[in-house]
Amino acid sequence: MMKLHGYFRSSASYRVRIALNLKGLSYEQASVHLSRGGGQQFSPAFRMLNPQALVPVLDDDGRLLTQSLAIIEYLEETHPEPPLLPASPEGRARVRALAQAIACDIHPLNNLRVLNYLSGSVGASDDRKREWYHHWIAEGLRPLEAILAGAPERGRFCHGDAPGLADCCLVPQLANARRYKCELAPYQTLLEIEAHCLALEAFQRAAPERQPDAE
Repeated sequence: MMKLHGYFRSSASYRVRIALNLKGLSYEQASVHLSRGGGQQFSPAFRMLNPQALVPVLDDDGRLLTQSLAIIEYLEETHPEPPLLPASPEGRARVRALAQAIACDIHPLNNLRVLNYLSGSVGASDDRKREWYHHWIAEGLRPLEAILAGAPERGRFCHGDAPGLADCCLVPQLANARRYKCELAPYQTLLEIEAHCLALEAFQRAAPERQPDAE
């Protein structure tokens, strides 16, 4: 059985949980608490799994895979049904671009190590750190809303009427935005897509509050 090393609040781990569930794959979870004891991801044992000290890590019969988008693409190639990418090259490029807009442009500016650096080394107050988070969320979600609002390729989900890679990224990002009390009313298209996603069991079972390490 696959083992997913992750953390319940990690949006990168959340993405992979959604993908595993959509694929109908069985997996066990190993919790890596990102703040307890200074962060379990920095332990020598975990660095043996991933020298970057980042979650998630997927162990597939001894094959250690890192980086959430790469893991999901691996699952797509090794377990192609149901597909998380469209059949056409242009469709796949579009979905990958949407996913990367979230995972590569929005998320890195707001993840835990960046926020910890702001409060620690930079000395930013909680209010300033919240302003940082809200600013970069808005900078990322605003164009994403514009792209999806008028897209003919959009159906109930980011691309068509079946959930895919972009949806695996969108739902965790919106969950994080809510956690930090970001204003989401301007993003009605994103919220509509999210609602369709959250109606599915695969997304429900992946939710942070339903994980064994949830606090």
